[in-house]
Amino acid sequence: MKKIAIESMTTTKTADVAATVAQINNLAQIGCDLIRVAVPDIESADAITGIKESITIPLVADIHFDHRLALRAIEAGADKIRINPGNIGGDENVKAVAAACNKKNIPIRVGVNSGSLEKKLLIKHGGVTAEAMVESAMNHVKLLNNYNFDNIWLSAKTSNVPLTVKTYRLLSEQTNYPLNLGITEAGTEYNGIIKSSIGIGALLLDGIGDTIRVSLTAEPEKEIEAAKAILKALNLRPGTDIISCPTCGRCNIDIIGITNVVEKRLYRREDSSKNLTIAIMGCAVNGPGEAKQADYGIAGGDGEGLIFAKGEIIKKVPMENLVDELMLALETV
Repeated sequence: MKKIAIESMTTTKTADVAATVAQINNLAQIGCDLIRVAVPDIESADAITGIKESITIPLVADIHFDHRLALRAIEAGADKIRINPGNIGGDENVKAVAAACNKKNIPIRVGVNSGSLEKKLLIKHGGVTAEAMVESAMNHVKLLNNYNFDNIWLSAKTSNVPLTVKTYRLLSEQTNYPLNLGITEAGTEYNGIIKSSIGIGALLLDGIGDTIRVSLTAEPEKEIEAAKAILKALNLRPGTDIISCPTCGRCNIDIIGITNVVEKRLYRREDSSKNLTIAIMGCAVNGPGEAKQADYGIAGGDGEGLIFAKGEIIKKVPMENLVDELMLALETV
């Protein structure tokens, strides 16, 4: 199974080393594999040295417009540089960044977004199209190749799900460079997760993609949670899977509240990466049957609940103790 790395981006001011380190380490603890930081000025670039001293995951410096910031970030210890070669001031600047990255053996991620497509490509293709996006990306690749640089990652994102999927499919046909997947500017937590799940999920099912970033207008922790859920749903990352009934008029317990509590407690467990299936059922109609497919399960009734393991009842417990008893049972796994 190919490992798909999860990426996110800090929301702190990069020059604030303490705050940025704290956020990165928290994200790493919950499953972030790769972190990107904004580098809008020299102070931010120089801060990378201090940040790198206190984190354990690779750091990507996100550069726009000023190639000197890329050079400074490279010297400060960035593990990867993200640029749009079309907006850092000309071919000579791209050449300088490529040479510096070659010297340090640092990859460059070429980031193409629908909002920054070259005017000539917009005219040629009649607007933002998958073909225009791919041509832009490959032109940037050729430019880097001209300067003897080939340690390249690519991203080609839009906020439109079908367009993004088509773009990455075309791109994967034309190149073998590793790809960072995502739907850019996807929106709020709710809508952004839906868009990202559809777009990223469709591509991963095609075998396309090497890293993913779920871009949300929300705390970056939410991006990690969503990315892990997408990968688990596709069997691309181990983890505890919760199956729970959608509830109906037969249910006599707070199945929604119980499921949310179990999910939060499981998510924060140190062993949450284990391949376990937990069934949470509200009544006897689905409870025993679903529990047979699960490693552990609980089902509720009037005043008492059942703890299952592989379809076999372990014990009956008072409803108020149901979640705690499930957690105790999982300690034996």
